[in-house]
Amino acid sequence: MSILLIFIGLSLLVIGGDFLVRAAVGLSLKLKLSKMIIGLTVVSFATSAPELLVSVQAATDGFSDISLGNVIGSNIANIGLVLGVTAIITPLSIDKYFYKFNWPVLMLLSIGLYFILQSGNEISSLEGVALVAILIIYLVLLISRANNNPSSDASQMVDGQLAVVSNFKIIVWLLIGAIALYFGSMWLVDGAVDLANTLGISERVISITMIAIGTSLPELAASVIAALKREKALSLGNLIGSNIFNIASVIGITAIIQPIAVKSQELFTNDLWWMLGFAGVLIPLAFLPNKFEIGRIKGLVLLVGYCVFIGLAVLK
Repeated sequence: MSILLIFIGLSLLVIGGDFLVRAAVGLSLKLKLSKMIIGLTVVSFATSAPELLVSVQAATDGFSDISLGNVIGSNIANIGLVLGVTAIITPLSIDKYFYKFNWPVLMLLSIGLYFILQSGNEISSLEGVALVAILIIYLVLLISRANNNPSSDASQMVDGQLAVVSNFKIIVWLLIGAIALYFGSMWLVDGAVDLANTLGISERVISITMIAIGTSLPELAASVIAALKREKALSLGNLIGSNIFNIASVIGITAIIQPIAVKSQELFTNDLWWMLGFAGVLIPLAFLPNKFEIGRIKGLVLLVGYCVFIGLAVLK
């Protein structure tokens, strides 16, 4: 029964996230927002909705390990699994803005999260507000940079045809997305907790493996499709931006709603170090041996590293 709940929950999260993105983009286009701003903000927030709903649901139910494990595991999966598989299919180019801005922001938030957890074994509402404030500053700088760089590919994330969708259809999409995300997150958390109890493993292991991979499936599917089509809409910056949103918005907003307590010490004595390691290794991979490219061999290294992480987490 727990496996069925997890499968239905993940399916509803994928469906709900897709409808929410379409509704949010359609509404934003009707409000005459530029495609670039929608791509950088609206799409990013909407695609983080599954992680956010799962984390909020888990935190309010008292399963804080799932809240944190979901985000930490998703960030590891985005680099090890999504970036690894995508780079194996087609090499990804790296622009200088990645290592001058996006990567330092990701490392700052990742290291900051480590010290927040270590200092009090809890992420308080005030610390959640601080994370969201950092996200707002990041978005302001990101939009400012994009305005000064008309060649930015953020607009390619937006389907312009959604501008002609009727208001009724947008409302229906919003309702479907909200209902699917609500029940999907609830059933996923219930199924994950039940499975952990049945198998005698921790909620942390379930969250950093099964749940994290499940909530990263939309990014993986979109990345693989874009890679197969040789589209430019996917970039390393997009994946790094997703990780930044996961920490700043998902953990930040969840902590504001319900402070997140750390129950499993392995979340910051083991899992956070893996997250920092996957983020940190991107810099040497970006410059050695071929500069400004994540090619197939580097993608294979990331994927193997991710398989090692999953294997160790399950075996322990």
